[in-house]
Amino acid sequence: MTTTVEIIECPRDAWQGLPDLIPTEYKTEYLKELALTGFKHIDAVSFVSPKHVKQMADSEEVMAKLNTFFSKDLPAGLEAPEIIGIVVNEKGLERALATPGVTTIGYPYSISAYFRRANANMTRDESRLLVEELRKETAAANRGLVIYVSMAFGNPYDEPWGPEIVVEALEWLKDIRVRTVSLADTAGNAAPQLVGDLYRSVKEHVAGIELGVHLHSRPDNAEEKILAAYEAGCRRFDGALTGLGGCPFAGDNLVGNIATEDVIAVLRKAGADPGIDSSRLPKVLEMTNEIRAKYAHAPLEN
Repeated sequence: MTTTVEIIECPRDAWQGLPDLIPTEYKTEYLKELALTGFKHIDAVSFVSPKHVKQMADSEEVMAKLNTFFSKDLPAGLEAPEIIGIVVNEKGLERALATPGVTTIGYPYSISAYFRRANANMTRDESRLLVEELRKETAAANRGLVIYVSMAFGNPYDEPWGPEIVVEALEWLKDIRVRTVSLADTAGNAAPQLVGDLYRSVKEHVAGIELGVHLHSRPDNAEEKILAAYEAGCRRFDGALTGLGGCPFAGDNLVGNIATEDVIAVLRKAGADPGIDSSRLPKVLEMTNEIRAKYAHAPLEN
């Protein structure tokens, strides 16, 4: 019997740090192609200050164009995908909720005090108050909510870390009725065994939560990390085609998003069905490599 898995494609994560701005039209065409290729869950946009993330300044315009395609031109038999929009504060939440087509709000909740201060300038209590507000507002607006537990697999900041800290965060999220959580290896420093061991050690504490992984990695052990998470019971995987997107604070320019095509290949070999149209995948991979060449100045490594 084939196991069903969810693939969350993350162009927002892939694009947000690129040095050159991708035109709005090209972003829209790319997202359309993802939908046509069978990606049912897309981390597509974010609602943050353009001063900090210029690449995402056109999120509302991208969504307006994408919604027109979904409403008028989506082929019969295909449904519009879940579109995730990332926010980091209440102003971003207001923008996301005012943007048609954003079906799910995402928020990075860090268990690292250092990273939380550097990334959002918040204390833990402030961040938790925001998560509670996100849950209340998304429920009222009939939107989904996904919380990314940043630094779930350790961090490079010499701070206290362990499975018990992850469990405490997950149990709190469960208590406030968050139902979708993704464990993030933000710095990409987790060995495959740690990925599997941590997932196993925490999953029993959060029955009723859909628990996924958002892994960063060097290319040489990415497939092992995917398989470790799958064998530990994970059925929700984030990725970015060709592994585009990096993790600058990891101190290793080979660390980035795990390539979605590798996720698909590993899961299929393990007997799972990612639900992606293999016949269309080469086209969107070609578009991704065009983005690499034109806007990231980073050709795909062989």
